[in-house]
Amino acid sequence: MTLRKGKTKSTLESSIEAAFLAVEIYNKPRTPFRIEGFITQMIIAWTRLFHAHYNHTIGEKYYYKKPNGHYQTIDGEKKSWELKTCVSKHDGLTTAVKTNLNFFIKLRNKIEHRHIDREEIGVMIFGECQALLYNYENTLIDFFGEEYALNESLSFSIQFSRLRKKSQIEASKKLLSKEIKELKSFIDNYRTSLTDEVFNAQEYSIKLIQVPKISNTNRNDLAVEFVNWNSLSETDRENYEKVTAIIKDKVVKKEAINPGKRKPTDVITKVNSEIDFEINHYDHKCLYCCFKIRPATANDIDDPFDTNTAYCHYDEVHDDYVYQDEWAELIIRGINEGSLTRNDWKAKFKNRESYDIAAFETNDTDGTI
Repeated sequence: MTLRKGKTKSTLESSIEAAFLAVEIYNKPRTPFRIEGFITQMIIAWTRLFHAHYNHTIGEKYYYKKPNGHYQTIDGEKKSWELKTCVSKHDGLTTAVKTNLNFFIKLRNKIEHRHIDREEIGVMIFGECQALLYNYENTLIDFFGEEYALNESLSFSIQFSRLRKKSQIEASKKLLSKEIKELKSFIDNYRTSLTDEVFNAQEYSIKLIQVPKISNTNRNDLAVEFVNWNSLSETDRENYEKVTAIIKDKVVKKEAINPGKRKPTDVITKVNSEIDFEINHYDHKCLYCCFKIRPATANDIDDPFDTNTAYCHYDEVHDDYVYQDEWAELIIRGINEGSLTRNDWKAKFKNRESYDIAAFETNDTDGTI
């Protein structure tokens, strides 16, 4: 379709410009905050793409309204749906596309206030980044037609194999830092929570291998070729599996459901079996809030995956939390050593104060925050 001048066209053009900027940032290896910039611009591109689509199809109904029917405003401007709401309101996206978008919405919120080198995160999420861009173009075409395709304007980023390998090694070392461990834990937990069907979908994460073309080919052939998996013969697929079996790390998967994890009742039972009095569920809530090992409540504001994974994990399938044995042991040790008392944790919970969990981990339990 050809859009006339107006809000839909200007919003769409702004979306496309943000996507181009995201690619430009990503493909410049010396750009500061490269991954953060790519994610931020792609979130903007996706949000404006939905706004253009909604403005074209339903008018200005993608703005929030108050109970009295008036528009909500921020600094005098009408408040429009953020990306999370845009995605939830649209039924045309596959589960894998929605899962990919949800991943980046959560990740953007986690990295924007962390003072770290985001490059090591980029090594981990290359497949998701490529899928985010791939899905954007497909959705753009679906909304507004082939004439808005971006592929003719995009180029492939040249890779330095030795430098890339060195950067991956350095990134692996940096993964030992506390903040990177937390982000890596979020990424791992998010991926683990997905079904095999979603995780293996190209719309969630594009998996690539690079194999140099060393056979005789036509000199007019492109240097880079993409092969559609669905178009391959069974023999070609088998040969591909043999190649990937040679070059990829071996990963052994064992079927297990939350191994080594405890439900709240199990934590309380274990603690009560090793202390001189009994705690209840309210005591347990006071403790996990005061130690900040998980969000206090489950709502749209708190990220349920924002947990201290040394002690607690969010189980997305069952929409609840499970706890490590280390969590029960920390409570038991604190109570038996006298550094944790019921009156103290109740008072802290009421006053929204916190324990310094690091002090309890090192048995230096005289500090609070």
